[in-house]
Amino acid sequence: MKQELLDLYEDAGALLNGHFVLSSGRHSARYLQSALVLMHPKKAAQLAAALAEKVNPDDIDMVVSPALGGLIIGHEVARALNKPFIFTERKEGEMQLRRGFTIPEGTRLLVVEDVITTGGSVRECMTVVRAHGGTPIKIMAVVDRAPASADRFDIPFETVIEIDVETYTTDACPLCAQGVAAIKPGSRGVA
Repeated sequence: MKQELLDLYEDAGALLNGHFVLSSGRHSARYLQSALVLMHPKKAAQLAAALAEKVNPDDIDMVVSPALGGLIIGHEVARALNKPFIFTERKEGEMQLRRGFTIPEGTRLLVVEDVITTGGSVRECMTVVRAHGGTPIKIMAVVDRAPASADRFDIPFETVIEIDVETYTTDACPLCAQGVAAIKPGSRGVA
């Protein structure tokens, strides 16, 4: 199934090669542009179904995602599990719960993201959830770009596609050293 799901990215032209600045600020020669896959409702539903089958709906009360990357897949996973969906978003550089969303004390939340490398946005989202009385119980992502980094989170984490993509700090990036211009295809400014 992993190859079938990865084929969705390749067929959509969403598996890119070049010189990219990731949301974390790190550089990479490969980039996954999930929006090119998730723009197709049937493909988004297929990816969400693959994630949802790894979750017992009785274990969660709500689904949450960090905006912007996790919005579509988080909503689709919530639909597959028949659970409410909320999201966190940045305002003035700080992840927040806005738009009238609330988290009743003790609510068990599934955190869903499209692609994870360092996990920074997910950790920020979980901090917000906890500050509002919720309990993140599991993290799900379509793609894990750094599967060797198993210690990124303090709760269970699962994915359906693992691609080990080497990333670099700006100072250690071989593409920067070669003078190759970097592009930032993500949804937010460099951290």
